[in-house]
Amino acid sequence: MLPSRPLLLTGVLALVVLQALASDTFIAAVYEHAVILPEPTEEPVSPNDALALMNKNMDVLEGATKEAAQQGAHIIVTPEDGIYGWQFTRESIYPYLEDIPDPEVNWIPCTDPSRFGPAPVQERLSCMARNNSIYVVANIGDKKLCNSSDPGCPSDGRYQYNTDVVFDPEGKLVARYHKYNLFRSETQFNYPKEPEAVTFETPFGKFGIFTCFDILFHEPAIVLVSKMQVDTVLFPTAWMNVLPFLTAVEFHSAWAMGMRVNLLSANTHNINFSMTGSGLFTPEGPAAYHYDSGTEEGRLLIAELSAQPRLSPTYPPAINWSLYATSIKTFPGENDTFSGFVRRDIFTFSELRHKAGNYTVCQGDLCCHLVYHMSDKRKNEVYVLGVFDGLHGSLIKYHWQICTLLKCKSTDRDTCGQPVEMAQTEFEMFSLSGTFGTNYVFPEVLYSGVQLAPGEFEVLRDGRLENKHGTSKPLITATLFGRLYEKDPPHPLRS
Repeated sequence: MLPSRPLLLTGVLALVVLQALASDTFIAAVYEHAVILPEPTEEPVSPNDALALMNKNMDVLEGATKEAAQQGAHIIVTPEDGIYGWQFTRESIYPYLEDIPDPEVNWIPCTDPSRFGPAPVQERLSCMARNNSIYVVANIGDKKLCNSSDPGCPSDGRYQYNTDVVFDPEGKLVARYHKYNLFRSETQFNYPKEPEAVTFETPFGKFGIFTCFDILFHEPAIVLVSKMQVDTVLFPTAWMNVLPFLTAVEFHSAWAMGMRVNLLSANTHNINFSMTGSGLFTPEGPAAYHYDSGTEEGRLLIAELSAQPRLSPTYPPAINWSLYATSIKTFPGENDTFSGFVRRDIFTFSELRHKAGNYTVCQGDLCCHLVYHMSDKRKNEVYVLGVFDGLHGSLIKYHWQICTLLKCKSTDRDTCGQPVEMAQTEFEMFSLSGTFGTNYVFPEVLYSGVQLAPGEFEVLRDGRLENKHGTSKPLITATLFGRLYEKDPPHPLRS
């Protein structure tokens, strides 16, 4: 059906206005929130008690929003589970849910709160955006009634979705996203029947949105960037850090660089669950980030970002991730290998026995190559070159190809791959590459103390990850994360 002429003219006018207001940069904020959690219970609390808990969290988020707006921020992203927490059953989360309509309804909850039934959370978020003239991104729960004519309808007669919402500076609902890749413990929610590629236009670029575990999968994460061509991804998350590779700041920064897109990552903060790590990540590296595993405090991060990074003169070129590694023969020298675990994944490792050297280690279809020179070969620290080519995950599996220069936890080689946060060894140079079977490769360097290394390394167009002028701090790991989405097995839970 063709749009009517008035609708067509309205759409053209809106596009003209956006283009007229377009800016080369914008100021973005993310807030890492120490969520006030409800008391664990399998029984539903009253709606009033649920709202009281959510208002306590929204009090904190509103304070962060006001501060961000006062500092000129155009948008603020808040975390997944940031309004009501986690550890719910399907029944106990129900009082926290609201019916969230499709944004096409053109609704401002702040001025018309009862249009779709009780919606106090959406009303408050809308007013938060409207009163501060800022885009507000939040994670809440959506409920949708269904009946027996729908073969997928749950026995309790409703769908429940982990949901992101976006309100524009007028308080209008402009985006709603239902999380497609639920983490294994999210049994309180339903899987959407189809993945959603949610985008919306702003005066500072085209935005997309997804949630936490979604970042590891082709849909919707790759679709938004590669097919929908978004400039910036909004990313509410509740990320539990897993050293040595899957810390929030490490992988989220790597993903932004590998996909060459802005990623606004807002994490929950709970040190008992190893949750910390938020940032404003760009194709060139982090503009701002925060990692704090020692205190219980939240943190607001603000930075100016390129609105359309693809048009920036510093936009990184496309990388042929296997060009260099497939062009060389196996390096000579010591190459005895051993197996070690990184959680459940069996890596092939080779110990770096000398101050400098060339190494090649292979597993499956992936060979990793390393040239390095340590500033000082310490007897009390062991480093390895590691490779993994296979399925990762317990219940929900997905295919990784990983090349890594990695510090072991101790001089015992059996500790290689175990979590480690501190190191003493610096490198004068290193060059890491691999024969990746994918163009989706994400690079990052992690220093001692779980610190990133912005501006201190580069990826050459032939796929080599190299440091520029030596490492300024001791190294924990330098890693290339490759994802072979086409080798992922079918999802075991999604119906």
